[in-house]
Amino acid sequence: MLLKKFARKQIDKLEVTGGEFMNMMFDLFDLIFPVMFLLIFGMILFTFISGIRTWNKNNNSPRLTVEARVTAKRQNTTHHNEPVGGDTSGTHGYHTTTSIAYYVTFEVESGDRMEFSVYGEEYGMLAEGDEGKLTFQGSRYLGFERTIEN
Repeated sequence: MLLKKFARKQIDKLEVTGGEFMNMMFDLFDLIFPVMFLLIFGMILFTFISGIRTWNKNNNSPRLTVEARVTAKRQNTTHHNEPVGGDTSGTHGYHTTTSIAYYVTFEVESGDRMEFSVYGEEYGMLAEGDEGKLTFQGSRYLGFERTIEN
């Protein structure tokens, strides 16, 4: 309550006219626009550098082939609704696209578990409990060769 009274007194002291108000708004825009631009540019740059760092780390990691067992499978489904013709009001309807990311968790002999992103074909060929040789390089999945027992 006290804060509202103080703010009201300060606003009454200013007696801002229409032109002065517009100048204040443009000054505010001149401050906010570069800050937002730099924030967004910084986020894009951070994402780009993180991707290159992961790619480089994977390339410098040794290719390993270890005995492993498939312990879990999961998929992450995302839906995207895009307005038809760019009409955001939805008058012309929406176009829906769906993307699915597939993940498989492997358990190695030491008991450690690793989750890798795999392609849909590979995901469909694997079943929980499958045992075999897992080949990977850093966080990059390279393949799984199932061991067939007689």
